[in-house]
Amino acid sequence: MAGATDDGFAINGRFFGQPTTGVQRYAREVVGAIDGLLSAAGRHGTVLAPHGGDIPAMRAIAVRRAGPSGGHLWEQAVLPSRWRGPLLNLCNTAPVVRSHQVVCMHDANVFRMPESYGRSFRALYRTLQPLLARRSSRIATVSRDAARQLASHLPIRAEDVAVLPNGHEHALRWNAAAATVFDGRPQERPFVLLLGSRARHKNAGLILGLAGALDDLGLDLLVAGGGAGIFAADRLGDGPNVRWLGKVSDDDLALLFSRALCLAFPSFTEGFGLPILEAMALGCPVISSDRASMPEVCGDAALMAAPDDPAAWLAHVAALASSESLRDELRVRGRHQAALFSWTATARGYLDLFEAAR
Repeated sequence: MAGATDDGFAINGRFFGQPTTGVQRYAREVVGAIDGLLSAAGRHGTVLAPHGGDIPAMRAIAVRRAGPSGGHLWEQAVLPSRWRGPLLNLCNTAPVVRSHQVVCMHDANVFRMPESYGRSFRALYRTLQPLLARRSSRIATVSRDAARQLASHLPIRAEDVAVLPNGHEHALRWNAAAATVFDGRPQERPFVLLLGSRARHKNAGLILGLAGALDDLGLDLLVAGGGAGIFAADRLGDGPNVRWLGKVSDDDLALLFSRALCLAFPSFTEGFGLPILEAMALGCPVISSDRASMPEVCGDAALMAAPDDPAAWLAHVAALASSESLRDELRVRGRHQAALFSWTATARGYLDLFEAAR
């Protein structure tokens, strides 16, 4: 049938038309790594995608466009009508009418912290995901903690969820020399970096509440990024040493990670926590929440604190500011930890799932 891979499955490419957050980054990198594996083996594959959206040229995976729209209607109606074989779905949702498919669900946050999300998003996921957990031949996720959380909210056992984590290699392609984030206004003082999503489970307010204390340490707080449309707005603070950067490029992030005293990552919950891995890969010390998946991702390569203990966060920042040896130790440990997570290994894991189902 047109659109089959050599292994007999097709990839749901709806995400190519979406803004790139961590979920879409995962899908793009996994597909790129699958492409590399298929190319090395002399095999070929296919992505089915709606019209629109930038899809990079690939060596072994051809792109077949179908349908004018990339919303949930396309995924539920057009995609299953154009492809009747097995499907690989990498971004939380999939056609509910199909059973022979693998679906990666990145977290259970919509169940654990529903206040982070808009009403329509909550309703959609709370309807779709239980159906997909019952019907799909395999569910995957990105951490062991996420597998446990999914099992506590969906009709699936944690041991039946395939854990296929994020990788680090994409961050090594970023080019700090091409960054423009400081072109209009140089950054003079050392700084703590915070990624500024307004999603409530990201807990940005904890770090923003420390802005005055950071100023006393001679530190600025740089906030990069912003909230995606699926998230409920939260009120975030401000201060004279807080610099709001807005949306930044990957090259900008490379420069920010290279210059930051540390990345502060205070989430209450995550499915994985990809910025931790990106920071570590680029030699940026990390202070992370000790909840959910974060200990699993950080290993012994970060300073950890409870997301409701601001004094502990401030103490960690002060320790990093005063100790070059601690900063150097975390850089070395972080690079080693990041190297444990590979897009190629995860892509091979997905191919193995379909091979086992043959």
